[in-house]
Amino acid sequence: MSFTGFPVAALDFYDDLEMDNTKSFWEAHKAVWTESVKAPMTALVTDLEAEFGSAKVFRPYRDVRFAKDKTPYKTHQGAFVGVAPRTGWYVEVSARGVRTGAGFYDADGEQLAAFRTAVAEERRGTELERILAAIEAEGFEVSGEQLKTAPRGYDREHPRIGLLRHKQLFAGRTIGFEPVVHTPELLELVRDDWRALRPLVEWLARA
Repeated sequence: MSFTGFPVAALDFYDDLEMDNTKSFWEAHKAVWTESVKAPMTALVTDLEAEFGSAKVFRPYRDVRFAKDKTPYKTHQGAFVGVAPRTGWYVEVSARGVRTGAGFYDADGEQLAAFRTAVAEERRGTELERILAAIEAEGFEVSGEQLKTAPRGYDREHPRIGLLRHKQLFAGRTIGFEPVVHTPELLELVRDDWRALRPLVEWLARA
């Protein structure tokens, strides 16, 4: 099935789920999620697969084992194309519409050390700065969890200390609930965003 857009019912479903995040609501409306959320998301990433690779469409259930918030269901539906451990492209639909992004969302100690080594190095570090500046100029927001201070072993006066403090690094933008999200044209918007973010993904994969 080719992608034809996310129906209005997808956004309405998450509006309602945010108000009633219970098993009884989910079971009564699971068919809406299956038809209006999961099916179009699967179609979207399938249409992008030839260029970017196969995607993981995430399960709708939250892992609440160690969470204070025990609500059982995610209030968004995401899909992720990985090109390196925890690194790749992302797309999400929720009550706030559609969001695209890319980067790395988590890293073990060895991966984080490799990232910081690359950032600290003059050639690779300045290359990343140029990539991020170009991405921001195109309207993407760069974010990710950061340490409050300099990581161990790095001078707090390092010219790229802001990047060195990152424990995650990703860039994204919100398409929102513009009418285009309900049409096949959304496919090309996501494709264009992922192409614009390719330099960041490739830098991170190399690092």
